[in-house]
Amino acid sequence: MFARRPVPLAEAGRLPRWRRPEALLYVMAAAMPIAFATWSALLNNFVIEVAGFSGVEIGWLHTMREIPGLLAVGVIAVLLVMREQSLALLSLALLGVATAVTAWFPGFGGLLFVTLLSSIGFHYFETVNQSLQLQWLPKDRAPIVLGRIVAVGSGASLLAYGLLVLTWKSFDLSYGLVYLVAGGATALMALGAWMLWPQFDAPEPQIRRMVLRRRYWLYYLLQFISGARRQIFVVFAAFMMVERFGLEVHEVTALFLINFVANMLAAPLMGRALARWGESNVQLFEYVGLTLVFLAYGGIYWFGWGVAVAGALYVLDHLFFALSFALKTYFQKIADPGDIAPTAAVAFTINHIAAVFLPALLGYLWVVSPTLVFLLAAGLAAVSVGLVLLIPRHPSKGNETVLARLHAVAPAE
Repeated sequence: MFARRPVPLAEAGRLPRWRRPEALLYVMAAAMPIAFATWSALLNNFVIEVAGFSGVEIGWLHTMREIPGLLAVGVIAVLLVMREQSLALLSLALLGVATAVTAWFPGFGGLLFVTLLSSIGFHYFETVNQSLQLQWLPKDRAPIVLGRIVAVGSGASLLAYGLLVLTWKSFDLSYGLVYLVAGGATALMALGAWMLWPQFDAPEPQIRRMVLRRRYWLYYLLQFISGARRQIFVVFAAFMMVERFGLEVHEVTALFLINFVANMLAAPLMGRALARWGESNVQLFEYVGLTLVFLAYGGIYWFGWGVAVAGALYVLDHLFFALSFALKTYFQKIADPGDIAPTAAVAFTINHIAAVFLPALLGYLWVVSPTLVFLLAAGLAAVSVGLVLLIPRHPSKGNETVLARLHAVAPAE
């Protein structure tokens, strides 16, 4: 094990490339999806075939999964006694362990409990990981590196899904074995990252209390709508593929494989596009695309489109969502450096406000009309189109929105 002396970020460049902060971000980006992607790939078939869930139960399960996201602001309190990097790796290990034992709790109550544990690990990891990314990456390199991080995560998901496709039917695998192997791999990677990398000290100390600033209002609002819109996709798009079209585990996993091949190839290009065209243009493209995709999801029920159309829309949906790191770089450009950690926690909580009640409520609406669920998502995406038009071409502190110009003091004549 290497020495645990904290290394200032300015000195990290003297370390071997594989021990630098950027390399650790890539390792964590690979570790998280191995557990989470496997859990997601098996979930809909597991709850339908083993637990006998309907749209109502799956809605409640996802509501329980999002409660830790709503409480992500609690990260600020944890950081009073623990470093961000340590919390990220501990949370990653919790996600892995909880995923490993998922199949041991096939009842409704048991699944709610183990889902809550894995969700605490996932959401606390994501909160701190986003903060570390924005602290450790320089602004000029952040779009490109974040694109690569998305590609690494997609590659890890691709590996997990590829193994599922190749082995699920051939070796007659069980849910218990797959969950155990995937969750165990993530936990071991978290342990290895803790042992092999030093602690890194960012140059700007982070505020250890909740921060809410009026000038971040557009960022907060986009986070809220993004969380609501994404929950509709995460909960009901894949559920539709199983419920309406009867896809089996290996078929759902094959669809996920296509998703992550596309993301792995496209994410670095998206990062370069973000660096060239800016957050406002990239997010406008994202939200217009998502509006059209969700309208087309409704068309599956209106016009009886088949599984091929649904699968194509699912892949497009993932590609547009991959552009969400543009919201990270927008905040990085407008934020005070010391605000990054507390605001990441607050923003994650805001992102999950709607996520806590929407899945359960929309589970009841789904039973009545799946089309209305997707129309609601399209409406939310359309609202985001209007909001993103308020982002300046070159956002910065004092230039957070185009409306900031209206408050500028006119020069004296």
